[in-house]
Amino acid sequence: MPAPPPATSSLPPDLTERVLARLGSAARPAVDREGLALLYAAWCSGVPFDNARKLIALRAGDPGRLPGDDPREFLETWLRDGAGGTCWAMHGAWTELLVACGFRARRGIATMLVAPDIPPNHATTSVALDGEKLLVDACIQHGEPLPLEVKRETAIDHPAWGVTARPDGTRWVVRWRSPFAPGGMDCRIDSLESDAATYRAYHEQTRGWSPFNYELFVRAPRAGGVLLAVRGERVAIDAEGNESRTRLGGQERIRFLVEEIGLAESLARRVPADVPTPPPPGSATARREAAASNEPGEAAGARPARR
Repeated sequence: MPAPPPATSSLPPDLTERVLARLGSAARPAVDREGLALLYAAWCSGVPFDNARKLIALRAGDPGRLPGDDPREFLETWLRDGAGGTCWAMHGAWTELLVACGFRARRGIATMLVAPDIPPNHATTSVALDGEKLLVDACIQHGEPLPLEVKRETAIDHPAWGVTARPDGTRWVVRWRSPFAPGGMDCRIDSLESDAATYRAYHEQTRGWSPFNYELFVRAPRAGGVLLAVRGERVAIDAEGNESRTRLGGQERIRFLVEEIGLAESLARRVPADVPTPPPPGSATARREAAASNEPGEAAGARPARR
C-alpha cells in the first residue's frame, strides 16, 4: 500500500522561508536523509532549548496561552528575540517546520523516566523516511537523526551528546546525557502519533508544576559540545565530553544569555531570578515536607518552620 501523502503545515510559506534563512539555508532542504540531517543539525545549533519566556510569563501570572504554544508565534518570536522554548512548544514548531519542508514528520509523546510510574512528560518528533523511523528530538539535541529499529539497538556516538535507542516491546528507550543524571537518563518513546491539540493539553498541564517553572534552564550545542544553564550554574560539556561548572548570576547571567545563547538583551533582562524548585505535587518528598511543616513546635504555640 502506498504511503499516505504528507500532512499540510500550518506555517505560512514566507515564515518558513525566513526561518530557513535564519538557520543558514538559502533553499528548502532535499526531502532525503541528507536534507533531514542538515536541517536537524541547523535547528539544534540555532534554536536553544530554554525556559526564559515561560519563566517571564508564569512569574507575571499571565493567564494566556503559554509562550510558544502556537508554532507560528514560537517561530516569529525566535526570529525576533532568539528564544526557543520547552519541549511541548519546541516540538510543535519543529514538527510544523519539517512538514512545511515536505517531510513526513509527526509529533510524539515520551516520558523522561525520572521516577517509576509517572505519566508522559516529554514531547518529541519523528520522521518517516525511506521505510525508517528517525527520531529528531529538538531538546535532547543528538546532532543527527536517530533510527528507531524494532529488533536492535541504535546509537549516535559523540562524547558530548551521544545517545542510544533500544527497543522495548512496541516502544523505545533513548538514553542520553543529562546534567541531572551523570550516568545518563532514559527517555521512553511512548507514541510517535500525536497531534497539536494533545500537545496543547499536555503543555497547559505544566502550568501548575514543571521542573522548568522556577529556575533558568538552557541547553544549546556550542563549539562541538553542549552549553547549559542549570540550577544557577553555567555547565559546559566540551567536544571530548569533559564537563566544567561555574556560578551564573547577575550580569554574568545576562551576558551568558545574550552573548553565548543568542537571546535579545531586552528579553534576557526580563528573565526573573531563580527560585527553588519545589517537589512535584503529590510526590513522597512533597508529602514529607507538608507533614514536617505541620508538626508542632518544641514549645507550645511555636510556629512551624517556613519552607
